[in-house]
Amino acid sequence: MFLFRWIRRTITIVLLIALIAPGYAVSQVWRAAKNPIVRNADVIVVLGTAQLNGRPGEALEARLIEAKRIFDLGFAPRIITVGAGAPGDRTTEAASGKNWLRTHGIPSKNITALEEGRDTLVSTKAYVKFMKKKYVSDVIIVTDPFHCKRAITMANDQGVVSTCSPVQSGPNTISGSSYKYLLREAGAYLVYITAGRRGIQVSDHLPGADIVTKVMP
Repeated sequence: MFLFRWIRRTITIVLLIALIAPGYAVSQVWRAAKNPIVRNADVIVVLGTAQLNGRPGEALEARLIEAKRIFDLGFAPRIITVGAGAPGDRTTEAASGKNWLRTHGIPSKNITALEEGRDTLVSTKAYVKFMKKKYVSDVIIVTDPFHCKRAITMANDQGVVSTCSPVQSGPNTISGSSYKYLLREAGAYLVYITAGRRGIQVSDHLPGADIVTKVMP
């Protein structure tokens, strides 16, 4: 009888967690997207996404536009672009971003391109490592609204203080994103806080998927 009650309670707890956890993740992702906090920082980081032969795709260009906007407002004195290239690319997301910023009036001396990472965690580790070498610890992350929560969480876990300035244009604004993006980011956030923090890395890079340009870091 005791064993039966124990099994029943265990199943009940598991079912409750399975029901509550997704709702918690969705609410956290939605809240971060709708209520961004941006304050002065040491650097602005533009998380990479698709570029086409050196020309930023729509999603990446929207992030660069937002990075330039807050740089021009004086929120931080330096911009870091992050992101490697796909197999066969002649350039990288980071280099493409840096070139765009230079051609739109940001001095080259104020831009650093880190050509590493094709998923959020690898990219985060790359720019945090660079920041620590420069003895700076406060970052504004520029990315898509639904990506903010996971990007901030990863940055904080790596030992820096972060806020997020989500894009205000392009295909990945809140109004322009589909519910699939919200649900996928909620799932990715949940996987990270349950497994990723324990050293089990699940990449958010999905080769060949249509959604990849929507949600890649």
